[in-house]
Amino acid sequence: MSSIGKLMKQATRIQKDMEAAQAALANRTVEATSGGGAVKVVAKCDGTLESIKVDPQAVSPEDISLLEDLILTAVNTALNQAKEVSNDEMGKLTSGLKIPGLMG
Repeated sequence: MSSIGKLMKQATRIQKDMEAAQAALANRTVEATSGGGAVKVVAKCDGTLESIKVDPQAVSPEDISLLEDLILTAVNTALNQAKEVSNDEMGKLTSGLKIPGLMG
């Protein structure tokens, strides 16, 4: 088989593997909390949020800005964790890809 044929076969396999990994990532979740657990966020590893839970004791009409900060912190932490998982999983798929002239 020619180099181009091998490369095309490898690219097709990697594309199928990537599609399967993306589907798996859509079902995989990470969880982050802030405020000692007052706010809990669950994010999917496809970059979407699954849920946000707020402990009723964390809700104070006098300090809404604190609650907003807790939510923002938990959301950003969860999304960053999800991105790291996704990058790790996708990186595993492309680490063996050898493209002549482009990668060493």
